[in-house]
Amino acid sequence: MQTLIFRTATPFLTCLMLMFSVFVLLRGHNEPGGGFTGGLIAASAFAIHGIAFGVPAVRRALYFHPMAIAGFGLFASAVAGLPSLLFGMPFLTGLWSAPSLFGMSVDLSTVMVFDIGVYLVVVGSFTSIALALEDREHD
Repeated sequence: MQTLIFRTATPFLTCLMLMFSVFVLLRGHNEPGGGFTGGLIAASAFAIHGIAFGVPAVRRALYFHPMAIAGFGLFASAVAGLPSLLFGMPFLTGLWSAPSLFGMSVDLSTVMVFDIGVYLVVVGSFTSIALALEDREHD
């Protein structure tokens, strides 16, 4: 789709969707959302960008190959379960800590690391699928 309106609105829409996907990722602990939903929104943003500007533009914007992003997300999700093993708990049991940073308490959890990993797996795999489909369309 090469309309002027779509190509003009796409950068703003992509940016807005990516910010919203991070919001959905971060609020997923207390309310509906999380890594999977946020990842789908982000992958949709990259798909829309690809429709407007082509697959090479998305690949340049991502910097890393989408499957490398998915692989790193899978690694992060697996690593999130290791601290619970160190404390003698079952694998992937959530652990929380609240270190002080510049005089403020910062809540950290292994659950958040797992959610970020899921987010990256979904972004990488669905973006890879979308780019493959869009690339075949132009052949």
